[in-house]
Amino acid sequence: MFTPLALIAGLLILILGAESLVRGASALALRLGVTPLIIGLTIVAFGTSAPELAVSLKSALAGNSGIALGNVVGSNIANIGLILGLTALVRPIGVQSMMVKRDIPLMLFASLLFWGLISDGSLSQLDGALLCSMLLAYLGMNYLFDKQQADTETMELKPLAPLLAVVLLLLGIAMLVGGGILFVDGAVALARQLGMSELLIGLTIIAIGTSMPELITSLVAARRGESDIAIGNLVGSNLFNILGILGITAVIHPITASVPKLDMLVMVSLALLLLPLAWSGLRIGRREGALLLVCYLVYLGYLILTSGG
Repeated sequence: MFTPLALIAGLLILILGAESLVRGASALALRLGVTPLIIGLTIVAFGTSAPELAVSLKSALAGNSGIALGNVVGSNIANIGLILGLTALVRPIGVQSMMVKRDIPLMLFASLLFWGLISDGSLSQLDGALLCSMLLAYLGMNYLFDKQQADTETMELKPLAPLLAVVLLLLGIAMLVGGGILFVDGAVALARQLGMSELLIGLTIIAIGTSMPELITSLVAARRGESDIAIGNLVGSNLFNILGILGITAVIHPITASVPKLDMLVMVSLALLLLPLAWSGLRIGRREGALLLVCYLVYLGYLILTSGG
C-alpha cells in the first residue's frame, strides 16, 4: 500500500515544488538583473540535480561507485532524450544563440572529458578537483558575461518581493529533493515487486527517478512560457551532473568503476545531436522533440532486452 502512495505523493510534491521553483527563479532573475537563462543554467539546474548528488555521494561512500557513475550517465541521457523530448512535444522551446555557441558545446566537451577521465576505470581526487574547478570557472563566466544582457523589457515587469522570491526558490528546491527521493523509493519498491533486475532498476528507475525534478520543472517552465528556464535547466543539470556531482563525489571519495562504452556513446551522441537541432531555427520543435524521445526509447528498449529484466 505504501508503494503507490509514495509514487503519488512524490509526484504531487514534485509538481508543487517545480511551480514554486520556477516562480521564485523567474522573480530572482529580475531582481538580480540577469537573464532567466542564467538562472536556469545555475540555480534551477543545481536545485533539480540535488537528488543525483545525494544518490551519487551515498553510493560512492558505501562503495557502490558503479551506481554513482550509472546514475549520472543515465540521468544525462534521460535529460536530453526523455525530458527535453517530452517538453518539446508539449510546447516547442526557443533557444538563445548564446546557448548554441557556448553552453551546449561546453556540455559536449564536459561529456567527452568525463569519458576520457573514466577510461582508466577511475576518477581520482585530482580528476574531481579538475571537474570542480571547471564548474566554478563556468559559473563565473556566466555571471560576468550575462549580467549586462538581462532583458530590459522583462525588467519592466513588476517582480515579486525579494524575500518572497527567495522563499519560493528554497521551498521549491526542498520539495523537489523530498519529492524526488519519495518518488525514487516508491518506484524502486514497485520495480522489485514486479521482479525487475537490480541492474535494470539502476539503469532506468533510479536514473529516471532522480531526473523527475528536471522533467516536472521543465514542463512547468515551458507551460509558463519560460523557455530559457526549461532548456537552461536541462543543459545546466547535465553540466552540473558531470562537473559538480562527479567532481564533488570524487574529491570526497575517489570513484573506481567503469561505464559501458555504449552508455557513454549514447550520452555523448545525444549531446552532439542537440547542437544541430538547437541551431536549426534556434528552437526545439515537436519534430526535434519526437526524434530525441525516439532515440531514448530505443536506448531504453535495448537496456530492457539485454538486461533480461
